[in-house]
Amino acid sequence: MLMHAKEFLWELLQTPSPSGFEAPGQRVWAQYTRTFADQVENDAYGNTWAIMKGMSSQPTVMLEAHADEIGFMIHHITSDGLLYVRRVGGTDHAIARGKRVVFAGDLGEVVGVVGNTAIHIRDREGEKVPKMHDLWVDIGADTKEEAEARGLRIGQVGVYVDGPLELTPNRIIGRALDNRIGGYIIAEAIRRLQMGQKPTATVYALNAVQEEIGGNGAKMAAYRLYPTVALVVDVCHATDTPGINSLEHGEVKLGAGPTLSHGGANHPLVVERLMEVAQSEEITVQHEAISRYTGTDTDDIFVAQSGIPSALISLPMRYMHSTIEMIDIRDVENIIRLMVGFVQSVKSEDRFVIKI
Repeated sequence: MLMHAKEFLWELLQTPSPSGFEAPGQRVWAQYTRTFADQVENDAYGNTWAIMKGMSSQPTVMLEAHADEIGFMIHHITSDGLLYVRRVGGTDHAIARGKRVVFAGDLGEVVGVVGNTAIHIRDREGEKVPKMHDLWVDIGADTKEEAEARGLRIGQVGVYVDGPLELTPNRIIGRALDNRIGGYIIAEAIRRLQMGQKPTATVYALNAVQEEIGGNGAKMAAYRLYPTVALVVDVCHATDTPGINSLEHGEVKLGAGPTLSHGGANHPLVVERLMEVAQSEEITVQHEAISRYTGTDTDDIFVAQSGIPSALISLPMRYMHSTIEMIDIRDVENIIRLMVGFVQSVKSEDRFVIKI
């Protein structure tokens, strides 16, 4: 990973951008992609896309990731200055106690801790995972007025503090790798395309908002951009750690290459082309079976207007929706190479329509 690309990724990962409040992260992404994209645009809700013009305006290829992360929203402030929060997206409250949280207050960032009663005085008989409404955030205030004076109010959002860390040269951990790493991948893909031979197709790299709460951004942007074909990048569960039944969840290994999904939203001709590119580029891929839906923006993109041939490329991840999400940078590199190879393979006559 080049130094400037790593610096971009680290800044992206460290910038809080929970669902519905993605603007800070989108500004980081847009500032970076403007240095090499032909054009960068956004819509009313913050969906942001970089455009790389090909030799022709048609066909068009959309490379899509989602920009948002899971988090918390303040919904009550007690007279003692404690905060009670609700989940934004699929936040795992089982790991919340004892964690640091940072809120985007009106006067700047405010750091707090999720309260954790000491083990010495906690009633541990029959102890269970606390429910969301049992958790509180302590910002060190003594009164509600003090909390409000620091710029906090109902409806403000926060995220866990934990930032990125390199465990080894190939393994990265941290919060928000789901799916800030996808934003990095699509940005790096068009940067490399700009450096090489200009492809036939025009490329949209779309960093979409609100995936974690329903794929809302993808719905808006896919309808608007309506590409000829779309490749979505998101994360999937690596099932190579203890306690995960591969008979139930499939066999996906960290560092063994990206996964291609089959079925559902995944257009067979697009998947077939991805497999051909992977073979020609000597990229090892893994496979996942999708019976009904992918659980990603792919589900909302492929049904836009009269249909967009789409496929999901997934990055294996351990410990999803936690503060120690783990990925292998070699898998990241292979997704970038796969996307670049796919775009370069698209010719003027390609429309990915099944013949009946």
